[in-house]
Amino acid sequence: MDWLALTCRAAVLILLFLPFGASDDRLVPGKPLSPGNTIISDGGAFALGFFSPNNSTSTPAKLYLGIWYNDILELTVVWVANRETPVINSSSSSPMLSLTNTSNLILSNGDGSGRVLWTTTNLSAAPGLSTPVAVLLNTGNLVIRSSKGTTLWQSFDHHTDTFIPGMKLRVKYNTHDRGERLVSWEGPDDPSLGRFSFGIDPTTFLQMFLWDGARPVFRTAPWTGYLVTSERRYQQANASTDVIIYWAIVGSDKEIYLTYSLSDGAPHTRYVVTYSGEFQIQSWNNRLLAWEVLVKWPFVQCSVYGYCGPYGYCDQTAAPVPTCKCLDGFKPASTEEWTGGRFSMGCRRKEPLGGCGDGFLALSGMKPPDKFTLVGGGKSTFEECAAECKRNCSCVA
Repeated sequence: MDWLALTCRAAVLILLFLPFGASDDRLVPGKPLSPGNTIISDGGAFALGFFSPNNSTSTPAKLYLGIWYNDILELTVVWVANRETPVINSSSSSPMLSLTNTSNLILSNGDGSGRVLWTTTNLSAAPGLSTPVAVLLNTGNLVIRSSKGTTLWQSFDHHTDTFIPGMKLRVKYNTHDRGERLVSWEGPDDPSLGRFSFGIDPTTFLQMFLWDGARPVFRTAPWTGYLVTSERRYQQANASTDVIIYWAIVGSDKEIYLTYSLSDGAPHTRYVVTYSGEFQIQSWNNRLLAWEVLVKWPFVQCSVYGYCGPYGYCDQTAAPVPTCKCLDGFKPASTEEWTGGRFSMGCRRKEPLGGCGDGFLALSGMKPPDKFTLVGGGKSTFEECAAECKRNCSCVA
């Protein structure tokens, strides 16, 4: 075999092993992204491109611009730009994603009409002063940067249904904004806005809610730095995996936000609001080549918001299935309803309160009721809280 033939065969092998549509990690003005091509993050973990949720091969196909995991076999989208406005890919119309000199991303239908289906609204940079670049980071965050490296826009600030490490869910103080939320897909093949959402309670800032529209479905315990017993399940689930999740709730003078990170070497792990109404922790199982649900909320029927009614609680240790019970000193408000397995009326006191001479019973492992009031800015000890409550005869803490 001569040297020329060997060189040609080596070149063919190299070309065969290049991934289809491979590219670098960035988009620049004048070089748009079209279907069939992708932008790959520097470490190879994520890809940005056009996708069809049901992998449809029909023509014309509905396409969405999104970010997905690039290094696993199952298409798993973590962010979608044009959730409500899919683009059509046909022989006469090919959508394009372009970065303008004004530092904005524009998704157009590519049929020559100039119709914009989705765009960023970045007003931080004036045209002609710098050459912007859009970079897909290995965290899954798509950022627009100025020539000086300043971040002008990022996809992490525009959530869809998935919460991945490094993202933040925010609520700003002294505003009427409901805060940032994760919003489910409408269906398994429909990325448009669904019924279910997850975010920080805009009233107390210290607890998280899963909503069905405006109706609460589940709430966590207020954040104190520790999980109550009923919410420690994800730690127990993690004990059988290679995942340790580090949660943080960070406050400033303007906002409070929720974020998390993973232990070194952990597989891909994400929080997702499903279209069926669950908030799940999913971790990629490299042995099964599938997503494994570590835990989901609501995790049992009686953990649904308000299921056990006033002064009732969900006893997850009850056999054969978790059930509602009354707090000590309380009894079912309706014995008939309670016996029939309907608990929404809750419980009532066996004896009325005696006034300011009443004491307190510590209930460990439980979360306080919703619509609670913080005493001492939430920094009080049990003794300080009890003393404050005793000074107010209407206090029922």
